[in-house]
Amino acid sequence: MSEASPELSNPRAPRAVAARRLASRSFRAKQELFLAEGPQAVREAAELDGVLVELFATREAADRYGEIVQAAGRQGSKITIATPDVVQSLSETVTPQGLIGVCRFLNVPLEDFLAERTPKLVALLAHVRDPGNAGTVIRCADAAGADLVVLTAESVDVYNPKAVRASAGSLFHVPVALDVSAADAVGALRAAGLLILAADGTGAADLDDELDSGRLAQPTCWMFGNEAWGLPEALLGLADEAVRVPIHGRAESLNLATASAVCLYSSARAQR
Repeated sequence: MSEASPELSNPRAPRAVAARRLASRSFRAKQELFLAEGPQAVREAAELDGVLVELFATREAADRYGEIVQAAGRQGSKITIATPDVVQSLSETVTPQGLIGVCRFLNVPLEDFLAERTPKLVALLAHVRDPGNAGTVIRCADAAGADLVVLTAESVDVYNPKAVRASAGSLFHVPVALDVSAADAVGALRAAGLLILAADGTGAADLDDELDSGRLAQPTCWMFGNEAWGLPEALLGLADEAVRVPIHGRAESLNLATASAVCLYSSARAQR
């Protein structure tokens, strides 16, 4: 970047204050904007038309990640060179990497998505409250080739900064539908022809048996619950079957993110 480029040096400047307020869920919802931090997330945002509204970058980061800054510029994003203390004021990490993007919401209404596409693999998060878990499941779903992730209204805000970081850029890859009830989501996905499977540690069906039988080759929605208490009976009752991941060793259980990876990859293998 040129040394003559204007530099934002005041953390109390209106643009910096407005961006910082996006740490609040209510302000994010009002503005329909969120923060994406770090080169991986910002790079993905800069590849999508109209998503990256503004890029805050330290001069050092702008030089190091020049291709990201150029990509943002080609999308018409506002590029703001800022001092490290301004970027630090926007960051929720101990050691910021110097790039923070202000991005538009990405979620799509479930009914609109299903009107245009018939998914083969969906992850449905019901009552998932931990943002790190939600972001990691989105990352797993993306890696397994899932077509859609659905978060129920009772789940965490997917635009929580911790969830965005945990998704490692996958939030910009896989469509996400938000704020639907589990019953409505299950009904819509079943009507679209998907098998509804609930991941549950005490499920009657064994994942290995489901995979060996070939049942997982059909379009499937996996429903995942809260890390601490799983899926309540009412939600388990919505599924076609409750499926447990077999524990072959002495571990008591798997955490949510690991279980989601195992289940989603089992379906991905069967479908391919």
